[in-house]
Amino acid sequence: MRRLVILALSLLVAAAVLFILLRLLPGDPANALLSVGADPAQIEAARREVGSDLPLFQQFLHFLSSLARFDLGTSFVSKTPVLGEIGNRLSVTLPLTLMSFVLALVIAVPLGIVSAVKADKWYGGLISIVSQLGIAIPVFWVGILLVTIFAVNFKLFPSSGFPLKGWSNFGAALYSLLLPTITIALVMSASLLRYVRSAAQDVLGSDYLRTARALGSSFPEALIRHGIRNGSVPVISILGIELATAFLGAVVVEKVFALPGLGSMLLLAIQQRDYPNVQGVLFISTLLVLLVGFFADLLQRIIDPRLRDNRARPA
Repeated sequence: MRRLVILALSLLVAAAVLFILLRLLPGDPANALLSVGADPAQIEAARREVGSDLPLFQQFLHFLSSLARFDLGTSFVSKTPVLGEIGNRLSVTLPLTLMSFVLALVIAVPLGIVSAVKADKWYGGLISIVSQLGIAIPVFWVGILLVTIFAVNFKLFPSSGFPLKGWSNFGAALYSLLLPTITIALVMSASLLRYVRSAAQDVLGSDYLRTARALGSSFPEALIRHGIRNGSVPVISILGIELATAFLGAVVVEKVFALPGLGSMLLLAIQQRDYPNVQGVLFISTLLVLLVGFFADLLQRIIDPRLRDNRARPA
């Protein structure tokens, strides 16, 4: 319950910051509804329509009451509900994020463990060096490089776009997301591998692992039964951060691959000064990032009972 209260307060603060920052932008939101040369009567009517004629405090209360009803408003440009449009765009962004995250785990976890166990071998050091290089490379540059190699030169993947029928054409939709997924996963796995390697090194030097070996357990058995669970606790918090990073990275990569996700929606809304769409995309993105952190914290407490035992112990 305490974590839920913190989550709700975080959302409230995020909504307030988002509202204030958007209102600090130059110009009136009503300008998105007006053509060049609008007369004062048209300007006043547009301001009443978008609510910018009200005092800021009343606008903020109206914004919060709308959020409480799960109403993110209506687009100034398309006149469609913002929440419905975000739902359509999430059908691209969320699968891209989740597939990238899973692929990054598949790459980072075994390589991180190998890098820690075989740190004295040449390939253990090589894995660490490659991961450091991967961290330094921007995700959009990796996307452009992969498009050049696998889409333009070898023509193995489409360079951009998403099927018009969406996920009803499942094979084509999945195929169009493969190269963006690999792009995000490569960058994310480089960062995640470092944390897995560090956690594995802590486990390898722990007393409980040496005790298990002294009691007759083989190294793989001791590592699986005792090491993985203890080593996963600090990694889970990093996984939450990496999943949130994958979501934000997907928003960037969507521009490179011309995918109709939240990223393209946000950029188009900014260009058109479509405040409801900008506000809605940023709020939903913030909500998803906070939810990821919330569930990562719960998972840590499930794995490690010490984190959920907050009762005072006698001295």
